[in-house]
Amino acid sequence: MTIYFAEGSQKTELSSEQLRAALDSTFQRIQPKKVLALPPDHTRYDSRAGELTCISHQLLGSRLTDVMPALGTHEAMNAKQLEMMFPGLPHSLIREHRWRSDVVRLGIVDSDFVTQATEGAYSKAWPAETNRMLLDGGHDLILSIGQVVPHEVIGMANYTKNIFVGVGGSEGIHESHYLSALYGMERTMGRCDTPLRRILNHADDLFCGDLNIVHALTVVESIADGRKVVRGLYIGDEHEVFNMAGALSGKVNCFRMEEPPKTVVVTMAAHKYSKTWLANKAVYRTRMAIADGGTLVIIAPGVRTFGEDPDVDRLIRKYGYRTTPEILEFVENDRELQANLSAAAHLIHGSSENRFRIVYCTDKMPEAEIRSVGYDFMDATLAREHYPISDNQADGWYQSRDQEPFYYIRDPGLGLWMHTQHPHAF
Repeated sequence: MTIYFAEGSQKTELSSEQLRAALDSTFQRIQPKKVLALPPDHTRYDSRAGELTCISHQLLGSRLTDVMPALGTHEAMNAKQLEMMFPGLPHSLIREHRWRSDVVRLGIVDSDFVTQATEGAYSKAWPAETNRMLLDGGHDLILSIGQVVPHEVIGMANYTKNIFVGVGGSEGIHESHYLSALYGMERTMGRCDTPLRRILNHADDLFCGDLNIVHALTVVESIADGRKVVRGLYIGDEHEVFNMAGALSGKVNCFRMEEPPKTVVVTMAAHKYSKTWLANKAVYRTRMAIADGGTLVIIAPGVRTFGEDPDVDRLIRKYGYRTTPEILEFVENDRELQANLSAAAHLIHGSSENRFRIVYCTDKMPEAEIRSVGYDFMDATLAREHYPISDNQADGWYQSRDQEPFYYIRDPGLGLWMHTQHPHAF
């Protein structure tokens, strides 16, 4: 087990040259002959993982034979998105991950371990699945690339999640999301040691010993002037690589507020967020900050539908973002929802549990459709007029046109906000 590079702090600002040097040093030590890279898709553009992938191609040349974006349940990237995320990378290297078909089962994490890890919230054995290319591709290095940032399902994103969810299979993805939802999103977000993390790391220990997986993990902070600064880079094949990155992310990506705002206004960039399946990060990452009875205003001009695929979209339209007890009842009585537990988890995560109001502001969906799933609606242009903000505006307190205070966050998918008196604040 090796840590090839570990550098980071709250004041570190790693340059592109330093990222290149870190990767070059790693490849010099490993001397790989055939490499599979597993970066995220374009919705994680700010991770700098696209840049790391391109640098890897420049350093490795023909030894980088395959690049498989870790789509999870997301739809495949189109040519424009690929060029945005991986500028100059030959598209002939891209391999699409098909989460419902191109997977193999590595083994089972037994029910006793799952029960203990989830503190009794879930007691079913968990299937460890991953894309078959990791086993059958003949690679002597699998380079898993990504950003460690607060996440609603696993606490802190990436690391073993990239293997078992990012390029995982439908059953493992469904079960992982649902067990985490049952445990509780607010008990999970921003933490390194969570039930699902314990399960995935255990699966890695049990089943991935013959795979040479090296993780390259960034920690990125969005600073006041809009820049995305790399505060840390950690490269290695052991759990401590993730732990170090997660500890730093907790310092630069988690924000604590003394007073819970009555109104939170967020903007979700159109080029990244076209569906509530992704744009609901606005709900997840701000919910621990919003006052009881408050309002979350999501200005998401690119949102045009709900689900990542037609089946999930239909389920969201059928059930809506209802309270946890309602969703659990739906799951109990509907076999189709039982077969799509990640959709059920998404419905739980996207609910305010009737504690605050969620207002979606978009120009691409009719008001009736937004309201049908349990959200309120406002035209995106009108929202920007009422809450005067600009694309380069810093996060912080502002006033609306009628002089009401609101707290603004530009792309809450990059962090986690909580008020200090929240029962699950840390």
